[in-house]
Amino acid sequence: MNERKTNRIGIAVVEHQRQFLIGVRDHSTTLAGHHEFPGGKCEPGEAPDVCAARECLEETGLSVRPAEELLYVEHAYDHADVLLHFWLCHPEPAVPAHLLTEDLKGFRWIPAEELPALNFPAANAPLIDLLINAYVRS
Repeated sequence: MNERKTNRIGIAVVEHQRQFLIGVRDHSTTLAGHHEFPGGKCEPGEAPDVCAARECLEETGLSVRPAEELLYVEHAYDHADVLLHFWLCHPEPAVPAHLLTEDLKGFRWIPAEELPALNFPAANAPLIDLLINAYVRS
């Protein structure tokens, strides 16, 4: 029997003025072409919030501070089983103002109301619903 490895993933849901930092997965990766929040695999012993902040800095160059875990999702894709920890994060107070408006290594600031039109992986659906209810319908 071939048991699949489960990956713990820390994801930074970076919010600033009702906009979220969103990228598109590279053509050479799994789920290519799908939209994504900054994030990645947790290192052994690494807490998901610490992972989310680390991955955001590595992927975008933006320092963030995790505020709260929004959602935890277990999902089985064809290629892997994942435990997704979605952490609401905010840019650090000392972040230069231009980083809050410009593209960051391929990640862009997207208004909350545009999130449903984007092509996120299936496991992100409950998060998108949560964000729409919190930031658009509120």
